[in-house]
Amino acid sequence: MDSSGRCGTDGNDPGTDGNDFTATDLRAFAVQLRRLNGEFNRITHEFARAQNLHGTDVLALVAILDGDEEGGPLTPGRLRERLNLTSGAVTAVLDRLERGGHIRRARDTADRRVVHLHYAPHGKAVAREFFHPLARGTDAARARFDEAELRTVMRFLNVLNDELAEKRRRAPEAPEKQ
Repeated sequence: MDSSGRCGTDGNDPGTDGNDFTATDLRAFAVQLRRLNGEFNRITHEFARAQNLHGTDVLALVAILDGDEEGGPLTPGRLRERLNLTSGAVTAVLDRLERGGHIRRARDTADRRVVHLHYAPHGKAVAREFFHPLARGTDAARARFDEAELRTVMRFLNVLNDELAEKRRRAPEAPEKQ
C-alpha cells in the first residue's frame, strides 16, 4: 500500500488499487471499506468540532439515533455495552449531550428505574442540517443502482455488520476501569 492508501506497486494495477470496480477479492473490499470508514470519520470529526463535542459523543449520538435491536430507545446500560465504555464515561457523555441540547433522558412509564435516551428536537435539527450533504450524496450514489443491486448491497452490509457484532460478542469482556 502506498502513501495514498492505494494497493499495488504503482497504484495502477487493475484489481489491486481498490478502484477497479470489477474486483471482488478481499483486498478490494478492504480498501473500499477503509476509504468509506475514513470519509465517515472525517465527517464525524467535523461535526464533533462544530458542536464542541468529543468523538465519543458523536458515536453515542449515532447509537441513540439507531436505538436498540428491536427499534426501541437505547438505555444508558445498552449504550455502555454498544460503545464499550465505563458507566462513568457514559454518564459524562450523556451529561454533555444533554447540556448541549442533543438528547433527552426519559423514565420508562412502566418501570421508573429504566431510563430511555432520545434525540432532542434541537439535536435532530443540528444533525439534519450538518449531515444533509451526506444524505444527498448517499441518495445520488443510490440512484446509480437498480433495486436488485441495492438489495444486494444492503444484504452484504447487514451480513458484514452481523459478523462484526458477533466478533464483538465473542471477545472477552474487559474489566471495568475504576
